[in-house]
Amino acid sequence: MKENEISEAARKRAEEVLSTSVENKVAEGHRAGFVNIVGNPNVGKSTLMNDLVGERISIITQKAQTTRHRIMGIVNTPEYQIVFSDTPGVLKPKYKLQESMLEFSEGALTDADVLVYVTDVVEDPEKNKDFLDRVAKEQVPVLLVINKIDLLKGDNALNEIVDKWHARLPKAEIFPTSALEHFNVDNLKKRIVELLPVSAPFFGKDALTDKPARFFVTEIIREKLLLMYDKEIPYSTEVIVEKFDEKEGAIHIMAVIYVERDSQKGIIIGKGGEKIKRVGIAARADIEKFFGKKVYLEMFVKVEKDWRNRDNKLREFGYKE
Repeated sequence: MKENEISEAARKRAEEVLSTSVENKVAEGHRAGFVNIVGNPNVGKSTLMNDLVGERISIITQKAQTTRHRIMGIVNTPEYQIVFSDTPGVLKPKYKLQESMLEFSEGALTDADVLVYVTDVVEDPEKNKDFLDRVAKEQVPVLLVINKIDLLKGDNALNEIVDKWHARLPKAEIFPTSALEHFNVDNLKKRIVELLPVSAPFFGKDALTDKPARFFVTEIIREKLLLMYDKEIPYSTEVIVEKFDEKEGAIHIMAVIYVERDSQKGIIIGKGGEKIKRVGIAARADIEKFFGKKVYLEMFVKVEKDWRNRDNKLREFGYKE
């Protein structure tokens, strides 16, 4: 079996688990609600969010702490509006930025109409036990997504994982899924629609997200930093768009990359500006694709010492009220 090929046994078990879900008929009237996606780092929350929304709302890398903010992606049809929220991975904070990230994740437990808890086929159910205990006590419907089942080998592997998670979250409905291969995602989305309360939409029917255009520029640039630099460098960076001048056929963007130390500034720029030029080329290509326009991108690097532990800078960068 190929490494990323979902076995027939896994498919069959996924269908059996799905068949145990309660069949609800959608009541007459428009449905709308907040569906919050939570879980530990690197389980595929952002990949799942993008697949459910049908657009690339959240950036994706293989590194932990890729998602720093709570990001909404909105799905509209004449019959319903789903307001998805992607959240940072749950972790034990080591500095104030991570405390703010954890607050985004914990806040998602308080205002959900449907909670989607994402895990994968290798994660220990007792990781971040305190947070999971809170999920187990939720009164709203909880959908447990066991992601990355394309990585499983052996006929009984999925059975064992499902049983383990059912014991941990007995009230949750379980959806074995591969967001990367779009396996079982449509069934998950269908169940979400069934669980939405009857309500008027919360946002305009043409809305895709609650974030402004500048936010997605910063996220695209930050994604390239995560992909192109190692160790602590990308985690010590923040991106702020200081100029976003949009005209009919083009956008002129000026962005600042903040780092914590002078040595990090030199690493980001690289010899003769070679490294930051590579970041700019890759970011510009994705920004042009996102907006469908020609982009002129200027980037600068500034030092803001210890910004991850300074309340005033975290407030300025949008991590605190």
